[in-house]
Amino acid sequence: MSQGPVLLQDQESELPLVRWSGPRSYCVVGLGNPGVKYQDTPHNLGFRVVEELAKRHLIRISRNEGIALTGKGKIRDNDILLVKPQTFMNNSGAGIHGVLKSRRMTNKDLIVVYDELDLPWTALRIKKAGSAAGHNGVKSIIAALKTDVFTRVRVGIRPNHPVEDAAAYVLAPFERELKEDVGEVVTYTADAIEFIVAEGAIRAMAKFNRRARGIQEEEQ
Repeated sequence: MSQGPVLLQDQESELPLVRWSGPRSYCVVGLGNPGVKYQDTPHNLGFRVVEELAKRHLIRISRNEGIALTGKGKIRDNDILLVKPQTFMNNSGAGIHGVLKSRRMTNKDLIVVYDELDLPWTALRIKKAGSAAGHNGVKSIIAALKTDVFTRVRVGIRPNHPVEDAAAYVLAPFERELKEDVGEVVTYTADAIEFIVAEGAIRAMAKFNRRARGIQEEEQ
């Protein structure tokens, strides 16, 4: 995989190419599925976190670019583009690739937040690169960008019981015993992204990476 920034040229896009001003620009993407039926499911935690950031910083995620809903604003004096892909989870890369191309942004400007069944509920892991670890949305992004180098904020969703059907679990409403923690998980994850924007991913890892409650051994 490429270790350098990937400039995404676009000769055919109908959207204007935009260069951002300010000390730094970030594209913060929450993964999820569009539609009311999915809004309260584990697979849409990425959407929930981006919506929380939008609420805090008075950013309207209202520009419909077909492949994504976007909104721009400021977080900690940095230019921010908040993105909710509308291509459904397994094709997330198409929406993200198009948004980055239209703004001459690169993989180095990208922060992706998403649910992670490999991590237990309430755990959080920040990474700067690596494999998709079986997450189809992340697989799609890596394929579309042709690099695995971009910041990820992985939010654990695995319950404290075996999951026989992963697809059914992530697309069903939150289980009753998890619902009470959703607000705290969303708030904590939004705090972590604000810190990444202000201080960088490495410092954010030390401050915000956490085990699930009651877990003594470190998850990977």
